[in-house]
Amino acid sequence: MLKYSKVLLLIMMILPWFTIPIMDRRSFKRFLPASIFISLVVRLESYLAEKRRWWWIYEKLHPRLRGETPVLWGPFIVGSMWILRFTYGKFYLYMLLNLIIDAFFSYPLLNFFQKLGVGSLVRLSRVKLLLIFMFKAVLLYGFQFVKEEYFVQKDEAEMSNNKSSEV
Repeated sequence: MLKYSKVLLLIMMILPWFTIPIMDRRSFKRFLPASIFISLVVRLESYLAEKRRWWWIYEKLHPRLRGETPVLWGPFIVGSMWILRFTYGKFYLYMLLNLIIDAFFSYPLLNFFQKLGVGSLVRLSRVKLLLIFMFKAVLLYGFQFVKEEYFVQKDEAEMSNNKSSEV
């Protein structure tokens, strides 16, 4: 199974991007900044995780890439956009959906990655991993909320300035 793990990681990184054309352009532009933000947070988290040995990733696509790269730039960034697309404005639904997806990753999917020899938890329990995921979900939603509040106020101010200057 180990010889197929790089192929699986590559497929896992590329396949989610094929769903992007289904998403409307407005939603893509609306939720991409928050997805990039949370991906950068996860990138920083991976450095901390490596230093504290929370988990270990045995398989990498390339020696110069971090082990988290396929998950981060595939299902994580695209999945964040889709989750926001369907649940933004419905916080409890958003948190419930994140809990389900994060629990799936923390338990059955993590077992699958261990069997493949891709990676495993070292000094972090699955419950703590799930709590970290949920914290990042709140951070993602919070970023999107602040972004929308800032841009809505900015757009409204520009529109009122344009109307007053036309009169």
